Amino acid sequence: MSSYVSAELRRHVRRRAEGLCEYCMIHEDDTGFGCEIDHIISEKHGGQTVEDNLALACWICNNSKGTDIASIDPRTRGIVRLFNPRTDRWSEHFRIEGSEILSLTPIGEVTARILGFNLSDQIDERALLIGKGRFPSPAALHRIRA
Repeated sequence: MSSYVSAELRRHVRRRAEGLCEYCMIHEDDTGFGCEIDHIISEKHGGQTVEDNLALACWICNNSKGTDIASIDPRTRGIVRLFNPRTDRWSEHFRIEGSEILSLTPIGEVTARILGFNLSDQIDERALLIGKGRFPSPAALHRIRA
């Protein structure tokens, strides 16, 4: 159930994201599989193929997210929506501590869990990038602090 995303719209989404995964903030040049266009609200749930519903996502985040739009908060057992890069500020829901991305809110917590931000491979990858001075990138730092 995938709609065509025009080359122009793809370029716009990439440019707007500055080549960063809008979920985990890794730069597409630092991923093995690059980044993809993600429907924030999947078409399955009524999301449209329009600028405001598209984000740049690394392959890992996009694959992990799939068509999910929410999850269960383990503390309250209530349904909590996932982080939306178009309407949420990254720094309100996450912070970087060493090579981990820590959650600050229930939205951050369910997003980090569903997208696997702190699985050992992701932590190891970020640690290597930190050692090379590549994570967070200047563009990511600017977005995080905005």
